Amino acid sequence: MARVVVGIDGSEQALVAVRAGAVEAARRHLPLRIVHAFVWPLLHVKVGPVADDMPGTGLEHHAEELLGEAAAVAREVAPALEITTDLVDGAATPVIIEASRNATLLVLGDRGLGSISGLIVGSVAVHATAHAHCPVLIVRGAVTPSGPIVVGVDGSESSELAVAFAYEEAARRAAPLNAVIAWHEADPAGAHEWRSAEYSAEIFENEARRVLSESLAGWREKFPEVEVNPEAVRGHPRQVLVERSKTAQLVVAGARGRDTFKGLLLGSVSQSLVYHAGCPVAVVRGTTL
Repeated sequence: MARVVVGIDGSEQALVAVRAGAVEAARRHLPLRIVHAFVWPLLHVKVGPVADDMPGTGLEHHAEELLGEAAAVAREVAPALEITTDLVDGAATPVIIEASRNATLLVLGDRGLGSISGLIVGSVAVHATAHAHCPVLIVRGAVTPSGPIVVGVDGSESSELAVAFAYEEAARRAAPLNAVIAWHEADPAGAHEWRSAEYSAEIFENEARRVLSESLAGWREKFPEVEVNPEAVRGHPRQVLVERSKTAQLVVAGARGRDTFKGLLLGSVSQSLVYHAGCPVAVVRGTTL
């Protein structure tokens, strides 16, 4: 069943992710599933009550309380939302990757409690963006409600999925869309035959604009209500997109890309955004439901 999935670990950042997940589920008219990875049984730790006359104690009870708190937070955001909670035995990374199956969107915080007790830790977020079965929204930085949706473009298949996702988000949020391709000069075979650096720069800029135009072709007709601002920017893609994220409400990147003309290396760019973006980051892989 199509749904939005959010992972929690009891940290404040996890509750921020829950709020964002509830908003995204409500926007999509989908149910919300809240998941907590329960690693202690794998470590042969006693998870039940401390004593028979103390039923409200123990690690399992505490985990259920975390899920209950998260569900209450989600209901505050979207009272009519259908919400389910799941306590899943297992280590954080495989639990969250498995939870992404058949999901429309996976929502995670960018940091959490720690590598053993926490579900939402930096390494889990990075692994999720690389291996999840659906787009991943990493909640970090600050949201600028009036800011644009920013999408990185490079002409790869992964980039095409990112552009589709970004258009849909811009339409849902009634936000402008800034489609950005970053380029800089390479040193390809035969470069010694070029007469000047200026000529080289012109070649790469023209190629960037061509790729950008082709990547956006057809989407304007499908989403005529979306204001689109295409940009071909000279610079390193990681730096360009991180800078653009400071005034955006969301930045979108593909999970991986290509090195056609020293352009967007989206695999490395998406991970850089997870660590350094000034706003939430959507990393798109697979197909949305």
